[in-house]
Amino acid sequence: MKQEFSEALQGKKIPILTLDNKWYRLLDEESRKSVAGMEAQLNELLKRQGKLNTETKDIKKLKKKLMAEIVEMADKVEQSGDTSLTKKLEQHKNMVEECNERLEEYQDELMDLPRSIDRLNFELMLATMECCYAAMQENTEGIREISKWVKDVRVELKKQLVRKQEMEQRNHAIYSYMHDVFGAEVLELFDMTYNPEEQHPK
Repeated sequence: MKQEFSEALQGKKIPILTLDNKWYRLLDEESRKSVAGMEAQLNELLKRQGKLNTETKDIKKLKKKLMAEIVEMADKVEQSGDTSLTKKLEQHKNMVEECNERLEEYQDELMDLPRSIDRLNFELMLATMECCYAAMQENTEGIREISKWVKDVRVELKKQLVRKQEMEQRNHAIYSYMHDVFGAEVLELFDMTYNPEEQHPK
């Protein structure tokens, strides 16, 4: 079925499964165990993506601050001819260069991560569909068995109710006849009291 599932998913927008509460409710304990490895990998990729995005923002913020300070120091050097800021200016420029290098590295990784996340998410969806298909097949078989059992029980129940009714009618007939022939005193001697109005459990 994997091939059929794969073809059915082509071109579909699949939500990130490990961020979807419905996905967690969908799988039973056994199914969760079978996809636990992929689930952990996907969560690691998502965590890495989040970390890189946060660090990228922080680096851009730092770079902006450094650039502003560089402009300010360069103006002071130019206006006053004070060369004591030259060393600090160079340090700032080096730090900006480091920021650029890290941003470039992060940018490359951030471009690759969505593809890796989508690929792994697709594989996890395939595995999920296989688990769900197996569960539905098993449940369908169970439903058939239970339906047959219920049907058989209903038939048996009807038979037993008819049998019970016949027994009650027979008892009533016997009691009536013997009561008419022998009277109540004789029936009491044989412990054969019978109340036709008695409510029998249904």
